[in-house]
Amino acid sequence: MLLSRLRSVIASFFQPRVLGSCLLGTLYAAGAQAEEGAQNSRWVSDSLSTYVRSGPTDGYRIVGSLVSGQKVELLRSQGDYSQVRSDNGDSVWIPTRDLQSVPGQAERLPQLEQKVADLSAELKGIDDTWKTRVQGMQETLDSRKALIDELQATRSDLDSQLNQAQAELREAQAQLGGENKQVLMRYMVYGGSIAGAGLLAGLLLPTVLRVRRKRNDGWV
Repeated sequence: MLLSRLRSVIASFFQPRVLGSCLLGTLYAAGAQAEEGAQNSRWVSDSLSTYVRSGPTDGYRIVGSLVSGQKVELLRSQGDYSQVRSDNGDSVWIPTRDLQSVPGQAERLPQLEQKVADLSAELKGIDDTWKTRVQGMQETLDSRKALIDELQATRSDLDSQLNQAQAELREAQAQLGGENKQVLMRYMVYGGSIAGAGLLAGLLLPTVLRVRRKRNDGWV
């Protein structure tokens, strides 16, 4: 009887609907496990600790630890150890090789970040200043270009007026030359007429005088 039940369970397990449900359940469980694993992911901290002792040799007992990058005051050195005073005022011994004369990364990082922020702000200010200057220079250049275009247009207009005035002057000079010739001809004709009249008078006057004398002599 137990064997028959086991067979029926196995048969029902391998039915398509039951098999699909099992597969979906397995995939859901795997996904949930992966999501849970992602939420539980952690990274090892870089804040390492160094054990300190009560004396200047490895034989003294460990009385605590100092965090990497922690600032301490150097009191004295003896052998491979140095006595330092921590922030809480305790004097302990630490291997000299674990000390350094420059601040640790944990202390320098905020300073570097502040310097980067200051430099970024300074660069932004310089960039804004140069943008303002470039914009002002561009506006000045545009205004000067507009002035040059206006001067060129005025020059073209003046050149056109000058050419027209020169043409009118040439025409006036031509007319004046013609009128001068006409006046000269008139003067020449008038002068010739006067000269002819004078010549004629000079020729006729002696004859008239002789005729009058003869008449006067005959009457006498």
